[in-house]
Amino acid sequence: MLKVGRVNKKRVFSRIKKLSQIGKTDSGGVTRVALSKEDKKAQELVKKWMTEAGLVVRHDNFGNMIGRKEGAIPDLPAVMLGSHIDSVRNGGSFDGVIGVLAGIEVVHVMKEKGILHDHPIEVVAFCEEEGSRFNDILYGSRGMVGNLDDSSLSKKDHAGITRYDALKQFGFGIDPDKMNESIRYPEEIRVFLEMHIEQGPFLDSNDNPIGIVTAIAGPRSSTFRIKGIPGHAGTVPMYLRKDPMTGASEIISEIERVCKEDPDSKIVGTIGKISSFPGGSNIIPAEVEFTLDLRDENLSRRENSYQRIIDRAKDICEKRDLTFEVLSEIKIDPVPCSKDVVEKIHEVCNAMEIEAPYMISGAGHDAMTMAEITDIGMIFVRCKDGISHQPDESASEEDISLGTEVLLETVLRYV
Repeated sequence: MLKVGRVNKKRVFSRIKKLSQIGKTDSGGVTRVALSKEDKKAQELVKKWMTEAGLVVRHDNFGNMIGRKEGAIPDLPAVMLGSHIDSVRNGGSFDGVIGVLAGIEVVHVMKEKGILHDHPIEVVAFCEEEGSRFNDILYGSRGMVGNLDDSSLSKKDHAGITRYDALKQFGFGIDPDKMNESIRYPEEIRVFLEMHIEQGPFLDSNDNPIGIVTAIAGPRSSTFRIKGIPGHAGTVPMYLRKDPMTGASEIISEIERVCKEDPDSKIVGTIGKISSFPGGSNIIPAEVEFTLDLRDENLSRRENSYQRIIDRAKDICEKRDLTFEVLSEIKIDPVPCSKDVVEKIHEVCNAMEIEAPYMISGAGHDAMTMAEITDIGMIFVRCKDGISHQPDESASEEDISLGTEVLLETVLRYV
């Protein structure tokens, strides 16, 4: 059995709590959107902790904060750890944060214990993973791997500020005009490891403190519009109506049916937003828009299910004499974790006598972007009742400490 207890769990947890005070909301949540004054204050604090751990800290031109500890052979590719510290609006204190602070703790422990390593180690806090300000997720990691289009800097927040201007004003030497100089390449990074709360109920419901991620599900997000004929709520007989709301409700029910059809499937479908126009309580709507977020680890199954949903939506609208159109789409392929990394994490958990199940991540993470240039692995930590992106988001000091121990031992197998 591996020796545990090298991680300073009080240090890690107290840092989580201190960080949660930056951007704290009246309801006890956290609002810390990218490139805001709250984000800058948080980065200054995390930079201090990185420096205390022996990391040399810099920012790249995408706004990612990177702490680096050189190894005995600096020219070797780096072992990279990290996640993000930006939040959704009125979110929780643990999402992303534990991955950055656990990475810092790993390096801090290695410094304190005099653990030598050949490969450099980097700890990264990626810029705007959540997309809460510019509605553009995984921005920093996509930039790091050279996967941004020309529109990324011109995106605006609710106040009309462009990302270009926000980066320029943020400080830390960030220069968005020189982004190409910050792109990283496969030969620079040996592996990327991310620790994260699960953000779901699987581990908690099965009483497992730790999970090993084998794949990250890929989302396909769409906005659907259904048009009908508006009318007075009291004067148009039911049999003469061309009501897009009732058509939308039938389509939404069909989405649920498709996703529940195979009990062994990991596919999930979510209708997160719905709007009717003109939106009066006594008006049959003229049109209805709603979003669909469809996710699966199996790309073929996801695409087949999506096409069945589209076909059924068209049939329903034709039957009801409504029009149906897809307004926008975002498609991200599922990403498998490296088999070698999964196996190493599994070996560590076995050696520590931790029963850690294999599982997929339904949420997207920076790791899925980093997979474009290096091997990736993810360690999940149990969160209470599976709650995330809310003020009630919670994970225990013991579980976070255990996850950090697993991360440390995994890192030692790569450095």
